[in-house]
Amino acid sequence: MLATHNLSFRYQDEPVLHDLTFDFSAFAVTGIVGENGCGKSTLFMNLNGVLRPQQGAVLWQGKPLNYSKIGLIEHRQRVTTVFQDPEQQIFYTDVDSDIAFSLRNLGVDESEISRRVECAIQLVDAQSFRHKPIQYLSHGQKKRVAIAGALVMEADYLLLDEPTAGLDPSGRQQMIEIIARIAAQGKHVVISSHDIDLIYEVCGGVYVMNGGKIIAQGEPGVVFSQAEMLREAGLVQPWLVKLHSELGFPLCKTETQLFNALRVAKEA
Repeated sequence: MLATHNLSFRYQDEPVLHDLTFDFSAFAVTGIVGENGCGKSTLFMNLNGVLRPQQGAVLWQGKPLNYSKIGLIEHRQRVTTVFQDPEQQIFYTDVDSDIAFSLRNLGVDESEISRRVECAIQLVDAQSFRHKPIQYLSHGQKKRVAIAGALVMEADYLLLDEPTAGLDPSGRQQMIEIIARIAAQGKHVVISSHDIDLIYEVCGGVYVMNGGKIIAQGEPGVVFSQAEMLREAGLVQPWLVKLHSELGFPLCKTETQLFNALRVAKEA
C-alpha cells in the first residue's frame, strides 16, 4: 500500500505541498490533476524518495518510508517512476539493453532478465521496433521503452508523469491501452497529467490539487462535475462530462460508450 499522511514539503522557505493525505491503494488507476505549479511533480519526487517531506510521511505498507540507501533501493523496486521526458531514463542505444539496465545493476540472473524483458516488451507493444536503434525511435516509442524499463522491476506501483504529453492521437490511444493492460495485471498506476480527458477515462479515482493542497477527491464523474471547483483550480471539465452537464447527454467514460448509448436511445 502506497499512501501519504499529512505530508508537507517546502524548498528552503517556499512551501510547495501542504498537509497531503493520499491513498493510492483504493483504485487500480488513480489520477492527480492540477495546473502547472500545483505541486504534482514535487509530490512524485516525494513518493519515490528523491525528496523527503519536512512534515508528515510517505507510507509504504503502513510504515514511514525508510530513507537509508538500502531502504530506498528496496522502495524503488516496489514503486517505479516514469518521467515525462523519456530521454531522462534511456541510457543505451538498443532497446533490450536499455530495458534490462536496472535488472543488471541489481545482479539479476540473465535468464530471469530475458523473461522479464520479453514480458515488458509484449506489454507495451514494442515488438515492431525493439531492434531499431533508440535514436531512431519516435517520442512515443521512447516513452514505451521507458515504461518497459520500469515494468521489468515487477513493482506494485507505477508512477506515470504526463504519459500522453507529446503523443499524437494514435500514440495516445496506445498509451491508454498500455495503462489498461498494466492495471489488468493487478498493478497500481498513479498518473499525474494535464490531459483531463485521459484521467477521466482511465482512472477509478482522482485527486484535484491547487496551490499544493488537495481541494477535491473521489470518483472522476463526481469530481469533474464540479465545474466551478475546476475553474478555481485552473482546469476544465472533460468533454464527455461537459456534454452531460450542458446538454444532458448520458454520462459515459468513453466516446464509444456515448455513441452506443445514443444509438440505443435513438432506436428505442
